[in-house]
Amino acid sequence: MSREKLVVIGNGMAGMKCVDEIIKLAPNKFRITVFGNEQHPNYNRILLSKVLQGDSSIDSIVINDWSWYEERGIHLYTGETVAHIHSDSQYVTTLSGIRADYDHLIIATGSSAFIPPIAGVHKSGVISFRNIDDCKTMIEYAKKYKKAAVIGGGLLGLEAARGLLNLGMETDVIHNAPYLMNRQLDRMSSDMLRKELEEQGMRFWLSRETESITGLNRAKGIRFTNGSSLEADLIVISVGIRPNVELAQKSGIDTNRAIIVDDHMRTSKTYIYAVGECAEHRGVAYGLVAPLYEQGKVLAKSICGHISEPYLGSVPYAQLKVSGVEVFSVGEIRPEEAETAIQQFDGIRGTYKKVTMKEGTVRGAILFGDTAEGTTLLGLVKRRAAVAELIAPPSVGGSSANDELAANMPERETVCACNAVNKSAIMCAVIEDGLQTLEQVRDRTKASSSCGGCRPIVAAIVHYSLQHGKGALEAAVPPICSCTDTSHEMLKQYVAANQTSTIHELKTTLGWKSLSGCNVCSSALQYYLELYHPETTIRDRNITAECSFNVDTAPTNPDLISGLHAEFDSVSLRSELQSCCASLLFPAPVKAAITSSIQYPVGILVHDIGITGAPAGWEIYAGGHAEHPVKQGQLIAVAESNMQALALSAALLQLYRENAEFGERMWKWVERAGIIDIREIILDSRCQVELNGRAQLAAAAQQRMKGLGEGKCSNR
Repeated sequence: MSREKLVVIGNGMAGMKCVDEIIKLAPNKFRITVFGNEQHPNYNRILLSKVLQGDSSIDSIVINDWSWYEERGIHLYTGETVAHIHSDSQYVTTLSGIRADYDHLIIATGSSAFIPPIAGVHKSGVISFRNIDDCKTMIEYAKKYKKAAVIGGGLLGLEAARGLLNLGMETDVIHNAPYLMNRQLDRMSSDMLRKELEEQGMRFWLSRETESITGLNRAKGIRFTNGSSLEADLIVISVGIRPNVELAQKSGIDTNRAIIVDDHMRTSKTYIYAVGECAEHRGVAYGLVAPLYEQGKVLAKSICGHISEPYLGSVPYAQLKVSGVEVFSVGEIRPEEAETAIQQFDGIRGTYKKVTMKEGTVRGAILFGDTAEGTTLLGLVKRRAAVAELIAPPSVGGSSANDELAANMPERETVCACNAVNKSAIMCAVIEDGLQTLEQVRDRTKASSSCGGCRPIVAAIVHYSLQHGKGALEAAVPPICSCTDTSHEMLKQYVAANQTSTIHELKTTLGWKSLSGCNVCSSALQYYLELYHPETTIRDRNITAECSFNVDTAPTNPDLISGLHAEFDSVSLRSELQSCCASLLFPAPVKAAITSSIQYPVGILVHDIGITGAPAGWEIYAGGHAEHPVKQGQLIAVAESNMQALALSAALLQLYRENAEFGERMWKWVERAGIIDIREIILDSRCQVELNGRAQLAAAAQQRMKGLGEGKCSNR
């Protein structure tokens, strides 16, 4: 079968991340052609400042070298600019005349430095700081000249200035606001940053507007609007970015500030997609690596024909690390946006922490000097966690802040936001795969390989894992109860792999502290035995494992049903679902609600599973909770018929049975497992069939057990 033709315009981080994901999902589906206007393979643009600072070489920041493209059969054109997209005939042409046909086209043209309308800005000696060539220019200038100026006191401007200092140039930073990084920091953290950078040799001109670049043939300095001036041989412009949309505009693709895309990164033209800094999603164009990688993953699934979770936007954050100065910022940090929940200043250590809140939830954070908590706070802001979660765990005496954080961080917590790597993945790479260094873990898991902001905490987790070995993995998960050191996950793995039939035998084998146990662990043991070995388990009549499943329905209006959908029969669906699941064991009681229309509410969004008729079909929700804390159910899927709704619901319930811990309510499991991962599994047709098959076998086994009188499960 011939491969489909995929053309990618842009060889940057977003485009190549998407290509990498596509190859993982469907290695033989596409014949891929990539056009890049630079003469280099794909590299990490974020680390250019590290090259200037002397921490990295240009070769070391390459993400995919020439061999990567060759091994995957990707035809890479470097130094080529695509001039036209012929969307009607589905081909592109470059300035040099190269033509490439496509079945699918991805625009990943990124962005360029915004150049303000300053007189003399196009003179020799005035550059931006966006690519390897700019980096090389700055290095060459530093060999001839001594005075440099950076216009822009934001994230990139400060990184460029630190690099120029490292090259031996006297460096001044001009900023039009009263304090540095005014969009990401408050006054206190900004003043701390300014003090640190001044001690390193930077000079600052704040609240200054540039009027013109002085000099006849080349730049000699800057004149400000207040009449004062500054001498400079090299002037770096770093006041923002501008999405590269000209190609899309002249090709008839809808644009605003950037190329307008939907939740699957599709543009207004069929078979044409956009991803990265050139894309605008729901009115927002992102300039940070984590959102661009999230977009790339969604687009890869969509273009490969996989059922894809839509891209719903990202929470942007800023991370700065220059010569030992660490800064992190996320969310709403201004006084008019949110109020202060925590504010801590340590003048001796030179650290600062501020966390904001609104309506009882975490909304933003600033860290200065020690950013180890950055990924944790980012997670809290993303899910708008309750402020109660800000309460710190007890301090571990004698350990560093990073080591303490590594020890106390939950195993499923995301450490590297750019590449979605959690603590457990890093620990497994060290303990189970035998990796020894941060660099080895980075190469295996991708943690810290993008912006590098999580490097300190990744290093701490690697160190913690090496120190504590296998015990660290076990300690990361609490035991079932005080009767044992065994966790739910360890117990499930053991029961699934071994044909043990009695609770006493399990307790003896696993070294229970007390063979009599307690109601908590005994019920959990009974549940896991019956979950994995329903045909052979000997039921202890003194122990009751949860098995309750109950469905509520609202009255059905036949006229409404026929007006919406011929198969919107909530009574029939309730009967089918009850019949399918009534005999199944569950880790905790499950309450379901079904209604043929939202006009007949039965608390759909506050049940463990809620199903309601809607114009698009049956909407299936999961994870609701009516008692304190009240939780709103989240949309899992939309089904077109009773049969499909039943299949999706039964698969969801079986996934919950297999993956939840005994006693864990469905809303807690949904929060822990993550709604995105749950959707991906449920909507995968193969997984859905397998889950339903296992559910049917389990139900049949339970029915046979009842028939033999070996245990009775009351369905309340």
